[in-house]
Amino acid sequence: MTDYTKIDFDSLVALAGDDEVVTHSYVRDVPLSAGKTLALLTLDNGRDHTRPNTLGAATLLEYAKTLDELKARAAAGEIDAVAVTGKPFILAAGADLSKVAEIPDTETATKFVQLGHYALGKLSSVGVPTFVFYNGLALGGGLEIGLHADYRTVDASAPALALPEVFLGLIPGWGGATILPNLIGIENALKVVIENPLKQNRTLKGQDAYDLGIADAIFPSVSYLEDSIRWADEVISGRITVKRRNEPGKVERLVKWDAAIGIATKMLKSRIGSIPQSPYAALDLMKAAKSGTRAEGFQREDEVLTELIGGDQLHASIYAFNLVQKRTKRPAGAPDKAIAKKVTKVGVLGAGYMAGQLALLFVRRLRVPVVITDLDQARVDKGVAYIAEEIDKLLAKGRISPDEANRLKALVTGTTDKAAFADCDWVIEAVFEELEIKQNVFAEVEQFISPEAVLATNTSSLSVEQIGAKLAHPERLVGFHFFTPVAVMPLIEVVKTPHTDEATLSTAMVTAKTLKKNAVITADTPGFVVNRLLAVLLGEAMRAVDEGTSFQTVDEAMAPLGLPMAPSALLDLVGLKVGAHVLDTHHAAFPERFYRSENLHRLADYGTLLDKDDKGKVKGFDKGALKIVGGGRNPRPADEILIALQDGLAREVRLMLDDDVVAAAEDIDLCMVLGAGFPFQMGGLTPYLDRVGASERVFGDTFHHPPVRGVSN
Repeated sequence: MTDYTKIDFDSLVALAGDDEVVTHSYVRDVPLSAGKTLALLTLDNGRDHTRPNTLGAATLLEYAKTLDELKARAAAGEIDAVAVTGKPFILAAGADLSKVAEIPDTETATKFVQLGHYALGKLSSVGVPTFVFYNGLALGGGLEIGLHADYRTVDASAPALALPEVFLGLIPGWGGATILPNLIGIENALKVVIENPLKQNRTLKGQDAYDLGIADAIFPSVSYLEDSIRWADEVISGRITVKRRNEPGKVERLVKWDAAIGIATKMLKSRIGSIPQSPYAALDLMKAAKSGTRAEGFQREDEVLTELIGGDQLHASIYAFNLVQKRTKRPAGAPDKAIAKKVTKVGVLGAGYMAGQLALLFVRRLRVPVVITDLDQARVDKGVAYIAEEIDKLLAKGRISPDEANRLKALVTGTTDKAAFADCDWVIEAVFEELEIKQNVFAEVEQFISPEAVLATNTSSLSVEQIGAKLAHPERLVGFHFFTPVAVMPLIEVVKTPHTDEATLSTAMVTAKTLKKNAVITADTPGFVVNRLLAVLLGEAMRAVDEGTSFQTVDEAMAPLGLPMAPSALLDLVGLKVGAHVLDTHHAAFPERFYRSENLHRLADYGTLLDKDDKGKVKGFDKGALKIVGGGRNPRPADEILIALQDGLAREVRLMLDDDVVAAAEDIDLCMVLGAGFPFQMGGLTPYLDRVGASERVFGDTFHHPPVRGVSN
């Protein structure tokens, strides 16, 4: 086993330089009953709540040194227990990812991983009972600090506790993969380590952590520290005996453990395929954790985490993470927020499914009156009823209170009279995707609204400028393209036409933020960003099928992209008619680059591609559909199809950047991550195209300098 005491960790501090924000370890003695003393170690980086405690090399070494000092005091009889907590509202947010990304080689990566085990592990060998008080945010290494203690408490108001590592291409490598399954059982641990991170990085609240057994006690925020110290005193004195209800027993180890791992493995393969490395690495570690010693588990964690830190997927994940966390807060090309117009009432043109989703989002986030309209009162009434039903569903799930539900319903009205839009500040259309219909709807409503009102279109493929061709004031029109389902998908493509003025654009960006969406500004070009690139993918897929390649082979060929669904499933989701329309639109605009498939139109007329059972589960491809596309005589192998797709994407991205469709490659990646589900482990589209050589093949350079890749490559 690794002897961490013989490793020189001081070189890591020198390597990190002077810019680490060190989280210091402060100790004060707290008197307990019967003359006993608790040494309370508080982690604090001296910054406010916007800069959480993080665990860099200097931080970990100071923490380890402090625990060594407390061990000596315990041996001398000066203290009877040790507890670790954090600054107000925050224990720690784990390792500083910016520092992890700067690790230059495998040797340094190994040493940094080992430092985590060396420092955090000292809490389990102080020689007196140890406690961790989860007083707030505890992510990654922050949560793992507590796993090395004998006992844990949690603040009932703690906003987020989690092990998010597999979402970022890592594994919980400082004890999490080894200790947690043995603390709360394999099924609960799989939820924390695998399931939650892959559900958009879902976190635990304080009550969740207690219910799972991560914490032994839970106390209200108002007296959390005092209650935790009192509870620790009672544990030390023997007045309280801690019983762990979720700790795995012999039956779980012999029967459930491997079965749970097997079920989780099948779930991963069906949901994310086999490209992401970290979830499967975490599963292997958790499977091995059912037997052996902690030291053996820690050594396995060292080896796996070192390999992941040096690989492409972590560096790609950090790149994507920074885009989502930082670039979304400062969108490229966004005008000054101060010139944005206030939105006090919203009008929605249309009362169908999409219009209903938009109206629901606007009323929930903006809390202003929303009026919807359509051709006749029956459609309007149906639309208002749909919104009310969705509000009732939120109420039933406990997402909103009865009072809030009543307020939201009262804010939504419907009418066929466009005069009701007179006092709307923001009017968005969600009518049929046909140019003349959208033009006429806007031209009609413009007669009633104020000159200052903003007009927005949710078009996914039509020219926003052409949609506004009949407007008296086209400068107040902006594209505002949502992705479905509207409540879930985090991206809005904000489309700026040559006429859109700065106040309108600013209003759109501020409104998107108020809706809790991430906005990227794009030029008014066919497909904008996401649909234009998906049209490349669907076009290459249908070209191969039309030539005689099976749909199954095409799906397998494109699997290395790691997208959440195969081309056949994507066509099934968006609809065959929509898919055909998307390809037609792009072929009409760029006939030399985008493929149009007559077979896709035939499939759309036929109505189905996938064969499903009564519950909607896919059984395979529909036999009739396969006959429709079965005429090709020149099938291509999977590797050839993949290279054609990669090169097509690289060519299109290069052209989009040359034509200033967006400000930078980072905006392309942001759109593909947030709008198309491109996996973090790929880092977005452009780093992937650089790594596979498509950029070099197509235009003799790379999108990024240097390319986003691991230190081992």
